[in-house]
Amino acid sequence: MVQGPTSAVFLPLPPSAASSGAEAKGMAGQIHQKTINTRTVTGGQEIELEFRGSNGVSVPALLQLPDNAEPVPAALLLHGLTSRKEVLAHTVGSTLLRYGVASLAIDLPLHGKRDDPRAAGSIRNPLEMVAHWRQALREAMLATGYLSARREVDGRRLGVVGYSLGSQIAVATAAGEKRITAVVLAAGGDLPEGTPFTSMARALADPIKGVRALAGRPLLMIHGRSDRTVKPDQAQRLFDAAGEPKEIRWLNAGHYLPTEAVEEAAVWLSSRLKGV
Repeated sequence: MVQGPTSAVFLPLPPSAASSGAEAKGMAGQIHQKTINTRTVTGGQEIELEFRGSNGVSVPALLQLPDNAEPVPAALLLHGLTSRKEVLAHTVGSTLLRYGVASLAIDLPLHGKRDDPRAAGSIRNPLEMVAHWRQALREAMLATGYLSARREVDGRRLGVVGYSLGSQIAVATAAGEKRITAVVLAAGGDLPEGTPFTSMARALADPIKGVRALAGRPLLMIHGRSDRTVKPDQAQRLFDAAGEPKEIRWLNAGHYLPTEAVEEAAVWLSSRLKGV
């Protein structure tokens, strides 16, 4: 287990992760970590790091840990299209820190530190899109294993927060990772109907099927009534497909949600992970 800043360390993958479907997708029994920088923030510390599994691809991440002697609950944070890890880390992550919850925000493929202008057009190529989606899902599963391996984290109390594109990855991750006990989807919903890529995308990762697989784990959805990117009917379809317990909160906003959504999400998630 990691006990502080270090240049490189191998973290053993928890048994529940090593025996999950993620193993079949190339996850190793160990996770290699490189710490880049550690700084003190309000309520704890923020660690800039990279981790990787058996495929050798390094995933940039920001880990925020509260000041606490005992293992704490934690959440994986998954950003939206064209965004980066800092956006969720310094909004949702910083707010969760106030409530004693750790968080790990990662840069998804082709985002943040992994941005590659030469590959910008690949998102319009169906085969490339499928490859990037599968890679993102593998890395989200690996990130869940990484969180569980941290000595500061209680691996029995894990949540996931996804925004927009990140919400679809969050649903798919939670569907395959039973250690995730609570899910927050912001500006997320079912796939749009009638587009050329919908059938292909649904065959790869169907949000409706994913949300049904939560099977009693609590779900919170937060959505803007005027969202034109992920339309309200898409959010309603996904919500209707989910089982209880579930809650949807509608805000007077578009696709970019106001600050109040961050606080609402953090309060809801921390209470579910802490069991209060």
